[in-house]
Formats: sequence, structure tokens, C-alpha cells
Amino acid sequence: MRHMSARTPSAAGPVHRSGFACFVGRPNAGKSTLTNALVGQKVAITSNRPQTTRHTVRGIVHRPEAQLVLVDTPGLHKPRTLLGERLNDVVRSTWSEVDVIGFCLPADQKLGPGDTFIARELAGIRKTPKVAVVTKTDLVDSKALAHQLLAVDKLGRDLGFEWAEIVPVSAVAGEQVGLLADLLVPLLPEGPALYPEGDLTDEPEQIMVAELIREAALEGVRDELPHSIAVVVEEMLPREGRPADRPLLDIHANLYIERPSQKGIIIGPKGARLKEVGVKSRHQIEALLGTPVFLDLHVKVAKDWQRDPRQLRKLGF
Repeated sequence: MRHMSARTPSAAGPVHRSGFACFVGRPNAGKSTLTNALVGQKVAITSNRPQTTRHTVRGIVHRPEAQLVLVDTPGLHKPRTLLGERLNDVVRSTWSEVDVIGFCLPADQKLGPGDTFIARELAGIRKTPKVAVVTKTDLVDSKALAHQLLAVDKLGRDLGFEWAEIVPVSAVAGEQVGLLADLLVPLLPEGPALYPEGDLTDEPEQIMVAELIREAALEGVRDELPHSIAVVVEEMLPREGRPADRPLLDIHANLYIERPSQKGIIIGPKGARLKEVGVKSRHQIEALLGTPVFLDLHVKVAKDWQRDPRQLRKLGF
């Protein structure tokens, strides 16, 4: 990973800016959806369940005058497991390295203790400009939105800092997403592009494939298994002996859960649920990689993996 740092401005020619921005906020504040909307393509998995993001996904926004690299962090929360503590550590280390921080606050939810907790942490980061992004504006009327914008402004002032910008957006409706990018770009340092034109993320393909499988697996089991699923792609290999015009990529992946009793929930009656996960994620993976895929999924038990340092390491945390 490239280190996120300030760069020296170029001496001549039109100013080009490049740098890192991260979105922070309570779980389920719309950070991943906003990242995808800005990039113009799915690079972060989304779900209407909190705590979906576990990796800092980087989405890359290319503009003639700038390159904005978006770092999508897990939601900062009160940790109840070792996994939770590690996710919070990821958030804080990311904040200290970026050029601008976007704090996502949903328009349809009153500001609560969780928002104040994050804002207080942000107040301690003096030098980095902070932009308040009021998300999900499609869910409220103009009066409620005005109230929320005033509340967000007051939140900063109460904690002794001023927002560089306060921007209302709806990633779902595509409203003001372009404006948000326009406002983030001037806050970046001058410098050349950090990634080649056309790159949309620096997330390894294997991680993205695992995340797409996990997203599909989470879809029908909201209440039963909120955080218990981890996915590891064991191998991704082109099928040997295929003609060049009919390639096939074999992907073998394991879905890990914490208890044997959860196995039946994931597999479903006569394997129907797991089959559905395979079909749904295979379509997404084929769209991502641009090639036909054979997906082989297995469900395994990794007992209490969220609390076990050895298991967390094995599962990539």
C-alpha cells in the first residue's frame, strides 16, 4: 500500500491535485454506497446491515485536474469482540494518514451519542480538513434536511472546530455526488496521479471476490448471523485445456461461521440457500472480472473466530 502523505507541489504547468480522502461515520451511515457512487462502479460491498465493511476499500476517482483516492473504513463503534477492536484500530490509523476526512451523517437519523463520540475524536485531529457529508437526503423532506444541516454545523462548533464544508448528498439518487467531489478536490495537495488511468481500486481481486460472496451470503440471514460470516478465497485459477475464446475461471472459496448450528442457516433446506448465494455472487464476480466463472463454495466452522487472535489472523484480520 502506498503511504498516504503530503507531496510537494509541481513548479510549472496547470495544477494537478491528488490525495487520499476517507469516509468515517457510525455503522450503516452510507459510506460504502457513497464510495461506489463517486467511483461510478461497485468497489465496496453494501448491505442495510451495520458493520458490513471490514477492509479499507480504496476507490479511485479520476478527473482531468485531480485524482481522488477514497478510503472506505469500517464504522467506528463500541467494540464487543477482538474483531471489533481491530476494526476500530484500522479506522484510527487511516484517519492519521489521509489528506481530508469526510464524516457521513444520515439525514434521516437524529444525531446521537455515536456521532458525538466520532466528532470528538475528529476534533483531536487538528490539521486535516473535515467535511460533513449529510447522506440519504432522498429519505427526508427539505425541512428535516435543514434541521439536520444546522445540527451538524452546531456539532462542530460545540467541539471547537469548523467543518471545511457541509454537503447534503443522496448516493442512491445520485444527487450532489459530483458536487461533493468538486468540494473534496481543492482540499487535496498538489501532485501527480498516484494510480494509472482506468484503475478503480487497488483492492486485490481475491479480496473483492471474497467480499462479493460475503455480501450475497449476508443477504438472507440478517438477523441470525449479523457478523458471523467470513469468506476466504482459497484459489482462483483458469481452467486448463479451455479454448482461448471460451475461458473459465475456477474459484474455490470457504465460508466460515462460528458455530455448527449456523451451518444449516447458511446451507438452507437441501442446499438451496447456498446455491442461491453461489448464483448471486457468481453474476457479480463475472461482471467484476469480465470472464465466466465456476464457483465452488464450502461452509466450514471456525469456532468463535471473532474472539480468537489465531483464527482472526488466518481469516485475514
